[in-house]
Order: sequence, then structure tokens, then C-alpha cells
Amino acid sequence: MRAAIEGPSAAVLEPVAVEGCDVCVALAGQREDARRSGGEPTVEECNTELRSHPHHARPARRRTP
Repeated sequence: MRAAIEGPSAAVLEPVAVEGCDVCVALAGQREDARRSGGEPTVEECNTELRSHPHHARPARRRTP
């Protein structure tokens, strides 16, 4: 038998804005504004856009000697 999970079971980590990226910073700001005004659909839309923003999908580059 599994133990019950305490706390909000639907809690999911949100994407984090990449420092120095104007698009990420703007989306994070919009998300916080939406959260303060109760606009949960907009919060989710901003999270989706942050997750799919190009540099989140890029694999890390290795330096070649």
C-alpha cells in the first residue's frame, strides 16, 4: 500500500525564466500579473510558452578542444 502524498497533489514545478532572455523575463512577468489577478488560464499559457521557448529545448553544447 502506498502512503498518501501530503500537500497539494497537483503541484507541478513551473518553468523558470532564463536570465538575460527578454522573452522569458516578459513571460514570467505576465505569469505573475495573471496570478495576482486570478487569471489561471493565462498562468498556464505563460508556463506552456516558457516550456516551449527555443533555448529550453536546445541540447547543451560541448566545447571541442
